[in-house]
Amino acid sequence: MAHACISAYLPPDTDPTKAPIAFGERALPKLNEELQSPELLTRQQALMALCDLVHDPEHVYQAMKLGFLDNLKYLLVDQDSTVRQKTTEILYIMANHNVGRYGFIENEVIPALAQLLNDPVDICRKNMHRAFEMMAELPAGYAATCLQWLKPEAGGH
Repeated sequence: MAHACISAYLPPDTDPTKAPIAFGERALPKLNEELQSPELLTRQQALMALCDLVHDPEHVYQAMKLGFLDNLKYLLVDQDSTVRQKTTEILYIMANHNVGRYGFIENEVIPALAQLLNDPVDICRKNMHRAFEMMAELPAGYAATCLQWLKPEAGGH
């Protein structure tokens, strides 16, 4: 006679660090809601899942249409270093796409990123610099980045 045995281990293809993603058109709106969650673990999981999605320029375009950049700008000043790290990584990946660079200019992401110049976490500063490097590849992005350093409140000369 067979006995049912339930394992205490997670299935090998389940990653507990990522939020479950909805299918189709509901995936990005759900992640956008989770980014605004007061619960730290929910925000972290949503950022991990979003990090995988923004490699596709179509997802970057949809994310910008849904207002992700405003939420990501807000998360840049989060007290949790993991949230700041994943947020800067997502912004760097988005800056790799032309549509993302134009979105940065339209949504004034550059000044928000510049606030991380003195962040205590090395990887946050590195991702910020990588995003600026990608912005400099677009003439309008180069101009916007240079103007950021010329403003007196940004510490430019």
